[in-house]
Amino acid sequence: VQLVEFGGGLVQTGGFLRLSCSTPGRSAGNYAMGWFRQAPGKEREFVATISWRGDRKYYADSVKGRFTISQDMRNNMVYLQMNNLKREDTAHYYCAAGRVYGVHDTAQSATQYNYWGQGTQVTVSS
Repeated sequence: VQLVEFGGGLVQTGGFLRLSCSTPGRSAGNYAMGWFRQAPGKEREFVATISWRGDRKYYADSVKGRFTISQDMRNNMVYLQMNNLKREDTAHYYCAAGRVYGVHDTAQSATQYNYWGQGTQVTVSS
């Protein structure tokens, strides 16, 4: 599964961005998808995950109510809509695919993911 993220950029506090992740090959297996982020000097952290079926989604507390993960299985795409961005959202954002057992399963730990994209930078300025 090869992943390519795009859509990052520079935005002001309170603004919005939509990250996209191309996931060709995902349909060949049962993969949950996730978004993670890593800020300079910090560990990579979980942001959001969605099940293969798309019926289960989980978010980090820090983004709950502001970020929305979604997918378009027909076009092999996963999205992260980010609204009301804050400076602390500044990070390199990664898309990841993790092989799971069931179509409703999600994954919140980085160790559960098998494939990672190169990431896209999001910078929020005041």
